[in-house]
Amino acid sequence: MSNSRQLAGLLGPTLVAVGATEALNMDIFAEQTAPVVYLNGTLLFVAGLAVVRAHPRWTWSWHVLVTLTGWLALLGGLYRMIAPDAPQADGGVLTYAGLVALILFGAVLTRAASRA
Repeated sequence: MSNSRQLAGLLGPTLVAVGATEALNMDIFAEQTAPVVYLNGTLLFVAGLAVVRAHPRWTWSWHVLVTLTGWLALLGGLYRMIAPDAPQADGGVLTYAGLVALILFGAVLTRAASRA
């Protein structure tokens, strides 16, 4: 399961960093242009696809969190590619709750990766 640990060690800190920095910079998302959203979607899609192809595990343990992260990135990226003009995060309570969940999810993956 070293593949799971390696991916969790990469994804966990990334999710924590993304969640925290998006919360700190929420104002920049209101004025994003469609090409920037599309590019972000493309990068998310490729990263998600790489994780899904490298880690197709659906066993009931923390390892499934790695696979779920890949699928969420892939689907989120695809959505941003299909609808780059869709409204972006508005900075409401629900948005911040989602970012806190992202940080916690990342912390769980980081912790799982560091266990021996």
